[in-house]
Amino acid sequence: MGRVTLQTIADRIGVSRMTVSNAFSRPDQLSASLRDRILTVAEELGYVGPDPTARALASGTTGAIGLLMSDTMAYTLTDEVAMTFIAAITDELAPTGLALTLLSAAPREGIIPARDVAMDGALVYSCDMTSPAVGWLTRRRLPLVFVDQSPAPGITSINVDDRGGARQAAEHVLSLGHRRVGILTSGFGGEYGVLADPRSATLAYGESQRMLGWLDALDAAQVVPTAVRIPHGDPQDTGYAGAEALLSAGEPPTAILAFSDAFARGAIRALEDKGLSVPHEVSVVGFDDNPIARRDRPALTTVRQDVDAKGRTAVRALTAALERAKTKPAGRAKHVMLDTELVIRDSTAPAPA
Repeated sequence: MGRVTLQTIADRIGVSRMTVSNAFSRPDQLSASLRDRILTVAEELGYVGPDPTARALASGTTGAIGLLMSDTMAYTLTDEVAMTFIAAITDELAPTGLALTLLSAAPREGIIPARDVAMDGALVYSCDMTSPAVGWLTRRRLPLVFVDQSPAPGITSINVDDRGGARQAAEHVLSLGHRRVGILTSGFGGEYGVLADPRSATLAYGESQRMLGWLDALDAAQVVPTAVRIPHGDPQDTGYAGAEALLSAGEPPTAILAFSDAFARGAIRALEDKGLSVPHEVSVVGFDDNPIARRDRPALTTVRQDVDAKGRTAVRALTAALERAKTKPAGRAKHVMLDTELVIRDSTAPAPA
């Protein structure tokens, strides 16, 4: 037998070619029994399905959305928060039939996936807004949804209440009597090391919102923190280096507020290597409620964000934008804010006398 086509199947069953095509692309147009019969015959004849390239040309769509991330794929696939986020996206996408394409914003010589990869729309997740990758997605005029990014005109954004959560974390250590407080953050660009004025430092959206939340509470209590910013890298290594910098920057803190749980874990390793007890000599608070917060010891006091809800909400927003793009101009962009919650565990205790 030669190459099996839609017409081959249609001739075998005695229906039109369009009817066979509908069985694959528009199943709601056929009765269940007829579609089952067509699919059975197609399998018997060894038909592999419509050519994806031809179908994309005919429909003007690719059947895929992109997920642009700031980190390398190797790091992303080992980070538990990022993997929870990706899992939520794939689960929410499953009923739509859309595929997910992972795109790294990390620069590669001559390779810009955000410019070159075919996709119908994209989620932009915690990226440096000045990166060429974000610029290319914007210039392509694809439907976009920003996640953990500064809201932009005309683009729906999904964020968690970083500022409110950080404020709760700082209020918690203040309630325990801590007055020597260190702040540990990271990111792309800007100044590194001890920050002379944390409130005016050049920070990315998530960093700036958490910094503002910590300072809201500390300023109200007239507590001046020591804030350290370390270049972007492996979070636990960054946390370790950041804690060393805090311990060397004058009077050591009795409490550390960390940008993430991974940073907090790195900080705890550094403190323990220095012979300091957590939480009896230094309390540590993270952010995210990463699985490591519950798994490692001491169990980490942290700010919980619902990463699963964030991923699902982002997909719903993007699929709605894709539908709108088919029939009418983009609607008004929305800014969705998801709640955070302080979770008190074993890494915080009253300030030492």
